[in-house]
Amino acid sequence: MTSDQDLTRRVRRLENDRDAIYELLTDMGTVLEDHTRRLDGIDGRLDGIDGRLDRMDVRLDGIDRRLDGIDRRLDRMDVRLDRMDVRLDGIDRRLDGIDGRLDGIDGSLSQITTSLTEVLRRLPDAS
Repeated sequence: MTSDQDLTRRVRRLENDRDAIYELLTDMGTVLEDHTRRLDGIDGRLDGIDGRLDRMDVRLDGIDRRLDGIDRRLDRMDVRLDRMDVRLDGIDRRLDGIDGRLDGIDGSLSQITTSLTEVLRRLPDAS
């Protein structure tokens, strides 16, 4: 009989283990359902964020195209300004030449004025 009692005890223990396993599986199923709901919520929020990022990406692409256009315009302006700078350098050199010639003329006029003053001083007084 001890072996019948031993067998009965083992069967009860296995049944208890089985029941505990089923209880754990049920609890795990509940936790899994809760996690699934949470992940579905997170997935929905991420879909919303993805949509907003897509809209931002479209806007940024538009801004990028506009900035590319501005960059091209600035490049053209830079080329024009470089050409103007070359022309202004030429004008500056010409004005330096004119300034030098005017300095020469000024010196000549100063000499003429000095000579005329000397001639007028030597002339007899008409009074």
